[in-house]
Amino acid sequence: MAKKTIVVKQIASPIRRPAVQRSTLIGLGLNKVNRTRELEDTPAIRGMVKSIPHLVQIIEERG
Repeated sequence: MAKKTIVVKQIASPIRRPAVQRSTLIGLGLNKVNRTRELEDTPAIRGMVKSIPHLVQIIEERG
């Protein structure tokens, strides 16, 4: 059975944001605007995305 994944895109810069938000972006594997990553759809990843909705966007849900 294939694992569910989501494609996450960084839509804003972490400049002048709290360090915890910058760390969350790095934890998602993002560090520059318009970069995308395909990540496993887990509650932890969903929570990270939900904590910084102004910096990232879910582009696609697969699986």
